[in-house]
Amino acid sequence: MSAAGWDRLRAAETGSDALPSAATRRPDAKVAVVPCRSYGAEVHTALARCGDLLGGLGALVNHKTVTVKINLTGTDFTPFLGRPVGETYMTHFATVRALGALLLAAGARRVRLVESTQSKAELEQTLVLAGWDVNALRALGPVEFENTRNLGHGPRYARLRVPGGYVFSAFDCNHAYEDTDVVVSLAKLKNHLTAGVTLTMKNLFGITPNALYGDQAGREDATGGRGPLHSPRGFEQIKLPGIRAGVTNADPTWRVPRIVADLCAARPVHLAILDGITAMSGGEGPWCGDAGPLKFTAPGVLIAGLNPVSTDAVGTAVMGYDNPRAPRGTKPFEICDNHLLLAEQSGTGTADLAQIEVRGLTVRQARCPYG
Repeated sequence: MSAAGWDRLRAAETGSDALPSAATRRPDAKVAVVPCRSYGAEVHTALARCGDLLGGLGALVNHKTVTVKINLTGTDFTPFLGRPVGETYMTHFATVRALGALLLAAGARRVRLVESTQSKAELEQTLVLAGWDVNALRALGPVEFENTRNLGHGPRYARLRVPGGYVFSAFDCNHAYEDTDVVVSLAKLKNHLTAGVTLTMKNLFGITPNALYGDQAGREDATGGRGPLHSPRGFEQIKLPGIRAGVTNADPTWRVPRIVADLCAARPVHLAILDGITAMSGGEGPWCGDAGPLKFTAPGVLIAGLNPVSTDAVGTAVMGYDNPRAPRGTKPFEICDNHLLLAEQSGTGTADLAQIEVRGLTVRQARCPYG
């Protein structure tokens, strides 16, 4: 790491003169970093420690509906890099089971697991195919499931407004993203070919319904991917709900980062959690192999924060990148604009390490370079 990078980390981690006072720092700029080496019982302990470091989960979720956005990244559960997909590029069952237990123990009225899958099946059926013990999740208490690729169990789409907005002024989404008090984004610690990193912010790309924003948009039974969001080329017949007039740039490396920033402004995340117990580096899934080597990696940490921008900034630094606010052309944003910086500029949160209070392990202690 460069000298400037270490200076930023020291400011955030040691309380140096460069660290703003509590009176000037954003109250949600708190991120916990806790060691966790396996998907056994220590996941529950480590997540509980994260909650304690952030001031306790009860104050956040007591008597509230909590919606947890998981990340299945498709519906192919074939082992990858010699490991189950939950250890490389999808949400792991153990993190969801531990999180659900902790949320309900903290007083959550109900926990709803959501994801937009490329399957017409109910979400719980897809989770069974992934090898999840759905009955164990139900046994925790009031746990619900919803495939948010379309209307699902709701009578209408919810319109989520974007304050300002780079590409969209609003998004039409499944009711689950409106009918909730608390939103949790639970993601893996990974690179992304189009967005540089895919963490708790990029996880929200999946709240856009396939039925409205996918390749087959206009059909409630649509399961296709979100090509029209990446680029309108080839999808000129599709009118994306809420897109701003005059947006003509068709470059995915320009569009995707801005859409991610817009989504995080439209649907605020109250608890952002990164599974860095094990993951993959070099891309976001098996389909990225042509772009370079994909490797299994084991940072051995869980990272959690009260703001997705700040949480992802710390996660990016843990991945070995000096400056989470780096411009296009600097790793990990070599070929794309930086969605963390864009979200910071739109007021969603801070990505400046010197403005973030890191609790638990320091970034230097947790650092696991992704290359």
